[in-house]
Amino acid sequence: MEKLMNKLFKSLILSIFIILPGVLSVQAGSHKKGGTLIMSVGATPRHLNPAVQSGIDTGAPGAQLFATPLRFDENWNPQPYLAESWSISDDGLSVTLNLVKGATFHDGKPITSKDVAFSIKTIKAHHPFKTMFGAVKRVDTPDTHTAVIRLSKPHPALLLALSSQLGAVIPEHIYGDGQDPKTHPRNSENVVGSGPFKLVEFVRDQHIILERNENFFLEGKPYLDKIVMRIIKDPSARSLGRENGEIHLSAFESTPQDILHSKGIAHLTATDKGYAAIGPITWLAFNTKSKPTSDLRVRQAIAYAVDRNFLINAVMRGTSKPAYTGIHPDSIFHEPNVERYDLDINKANQILDDAGYSKNSDGIRFPLNIDYGWPSAKPMAEYMKPQLKKIGIDVTVRTSAGFPAWAKTVSNWEFDMTVDVVFNWGDPVIGVHRTYLCENAKKGVIWSNTQQYCNPEVDQILEKAGQENDRNQRIAFYSKAQKLISKDVPIYFTDTVPYHTIYNHKKVGNPPSTIWGTCSPLDEVFLK
Repeated sequence: MEKLMNKLFKSLILSIFIILPGVLSVQAGSHKKGGTLIMSVGATPRHLNPAVQSGIDTGAPGAQLFATPLRFDENWNPQPYLAESWSISDDGLSVTLNLVKGATFHDGKPITSKDVAFSIKTIKAHHPFKTMFGAVKRVDTPDTHTAVIRLSKPHPALLLALSSQLGAVIPEHIYGDGQDPKTHPRNSENVVGSGPFKLVEFVRDQHIILERNENFFLEGKPYLDKIVMRIIKDPSARSLGRENGEIHLSAFESTPQDILHSKGIAHLTATDKGYAAIGPITWLAFNTKSKPTSDLRVRQAIAYAVDRNFLINAVMRGTSKPAYTGIHPDSIFHEPNVERYDLDINKANQILDDAGYSKNSDGIRFPLNIDYGWPSAKPMAEYMKPQLKKIGIDVTVRTSAGFPAWAKTVSNWEFDMTVDVVFNWGDPVIGVHRTYLCENAKKGVIWSNTQQYCNPEVDQILEKAGQENDRNQRIAFYSKAQKLISKDVPIYFTDTVPYHTIYNHKKVGNPPSTIWGTCSPLDEVFLK
């Protein structure tokens, strides 16, 4: 009976998942083709190949240049893309992708199952989140349009890992030439992709120009002729461009004053839809192997000294949401009932007194450094200095000379505390486990377990959650893990990053609202 029910359940899931291509489309006749979308982005990507590079800077143009086997809608349901259908074996150890026929790369070469196999192998070996394909043993290619992914254990996040931002299909005839895929010259020039748009020009710190792929495998798409991604690092300049109509759409805007300002302009809409999968969270991270932050009591005291409400309401001006764990509050796996360490200065002082950290004649118990690596993190870092002085901690705020310098400091464990922003990347297996697993404390690797946190019980729970296909059971596992992590306080969670898409609703139709936002293909966006 149990086996029969499992088969019925899988049949139901597949009936929901496997639907006709174009499900995400707007109603026929409600759009028009042509035109050039002017977008603004706030940073220059390292390169344009999302198969070997994480992050939204690469993800936004990368999703236009490279298709993926699947895509996800706004309700977290997988949809066909390069794979017109798929099936999952009864034991959960193989996933079969049935590729659309006639799909080609930008140079006219056919997209085959061998390209899918090559792409997964490349991602597994070179992507910063390569563990998302860690369970993949091999990819069989019984014919040109069939790829069978063989797993060593069930992988509940596999379908998500095959979607936008994470599962780019790259051409083997380009990247299989023996050169390092991470530094391949075709990552930024003469890019041959599989997506709805082709690269015209990438000029660092200036723009990325894309044009319509006339031979895109989804008939009639994309709607736009061109996309010009203007790289504008100054938020004020982006704001002015939107206000005067020079910029149609801005992605990943997070500056509170710009978000609030745009909501007062008649032709602009600011929405936080489309960032559910990215799941950005701001937090204060501790080095758990460096004294005195190696002492749980010190971390607890600091947590009680921080006023999360002040950070949200005063610093972020009410544009962000409180975060109490490392799983984004919009995720189904988020557990709100954890130790929150709400502001309590008296309790913080008492903890330190009881722990033997007595105050000197000047009222100071010990010094600590706090690091930050980008301008938007500065207010929170500077807030910590007067706030922690209330409990006798002398804080030195250290400004890094840009992100690379900060990343080097933090990844080499040369810090006491740091302001950090970390993304969930859709499923905890992909974006959360990496922060807490003992084995993932990898020196020199940013956004690994840079806290050097290690709790074997947490490791065991995450291992179980990472191969459990039953959603309710996974929720229970992650609930327990979040409660344990909160007690250990390797990180004090403050708030969500208030990412918004700001667009001219008089000009832009069907702005991206799926879980990957502007890191999903913009083949259904049109100009009115």
